[in-house]
Amino acid sequence: MGFKEKLKEKRVEANLTQVQLAEKISVTARTIQNYELGTRKPTKYAIVEQLAAALNTTAEYLFGQSGMLVLDAQEKGGSKAAKDIDELVGEVTGMFAGGHLDDESLDGAMKALNDAYWIAKEKNKKYTPKKYRREEEKGEKQ
Repeated sequence: MGFKEKLKEKRVEANLTQVQLAEKISVTARTIQNYELGTRKPTKYAIVEQLAAALNTTAEYLFGQSGMLVLDAQEKGGSKAAKDIDELVGEVTGMFAGGHLDDESLDGAMKALNDAYWIAKEKNKKYTPKKYRREEEKGEKQ
C-alpha cells in the first residue's frame, strides 16, 4: 500500500472529508485530492507531520521508510537530489525484491545508501568549478 492509499485509509478511519483534513493542516482541498489520487506528494516534512498528527498516525507509516528518504533529500538538496534518491531507492528495492531480506534489514540498507549518497555529494563539492563555488559560498554565508 502506497502513500495515497494509506492517506485515504487513515482519513476515512478518522471520519474526515478531504475538505476537513485540508482545513486541519492549512492546505487546499484540491491538495488533499491530488495526494489521494497520487498525482502529487508532499514535498515538505512539516506537511507530512501535520497530516500524521491530524490522522493519529506517524509520518513513517504514511510515507514509508523509502518515502521519508526521498522527502529528506527534497528538503536537503532540492528536486534533483530527491529524484536521485528515488531512483536509488527503486534500484535497491528491485535488488532485494526476490530475496530473503526482512523489512528492518532493507530499511537499514536504504539508510546506509542514502548516507553514502550525501557523503559522496559533499566530497564532490571540491570538484565544482570555482565560479560556481563562489555563488554557493555566498548563499551559505547569507
